[in-house]
Amino acid sequence: MCCKDSKNEKFKEISDILKKYKNVQGSLITVLQKVQEVYSYLPKEVLRYVAKEMNIKPSKVYGVATFYTQFRLNNVGKYIIMLCQGTACHVNGSKNIEKALCEELGIKEGETTEDNLFTFENVACLGCCSLSPVMMINGETYGNLTPDKAREIIREIRKKEKGSKED
Repeated sequence: MCCKDSKNEKFKEISDILKKYKNVQGSLITVLQKVQEVYSYLPKEVLRYVAKEMNIKPSKVYGVATFYTQFRLNNVGKYIIMLCQGTACHVNGSKNIEKALCEELGIKEGETTEDNLFTFENVACLGCCSLSPVMMINGETYGNLTPDKAREIIREIRKKEKGSKED
C-alpha cells in the first residue's frame, strides 16, 4: 500500500491535468505540453503514467513525445540557450559562435551542463535576422554576437548565479 501511495504522491502535480483531459479525444499533445511545463521535460516514467491514466498505448504516447521537437525527454538547464542557424546567422558566423559556446560550456549541442545551469540548442531561425548572429537565452535576445561576446554572456550569467547562491 505504501508504494502505491508514494507513486500517487509522485504524480500528484499532474493529476489535475490528467483528470481534465482524460476523456477528451485528441488531447494528448496538450497533455504532454502541460506535463512538460510541470517537469521541464518528459521523464519516461511520467510518459508511462500518462499512457496508463489516459488509457492510451505507451508506444503512442512515446511516439508523439519523440516526433515533435517541442518535447524533451531529457532534463534541461535553468538557462536554455538557443543559437540561430538561419541563413543570415550562418553567413555572419553562427558556427564560430557555436564552437565558442561549446568550449565555454564544456558540452555539445543538445546537452546540458553538469551543474544543470545551461542547455545548448541550435535552432533553425529566431526571426531576428537584422541582429545576426543571434542567440536567445530564456527569451532574452542577444544579437551581433562574436565568439568573445557569447563567452562573456555565459560568464556573466554564471557570475550572477554564483552571487545569488552566496546570498
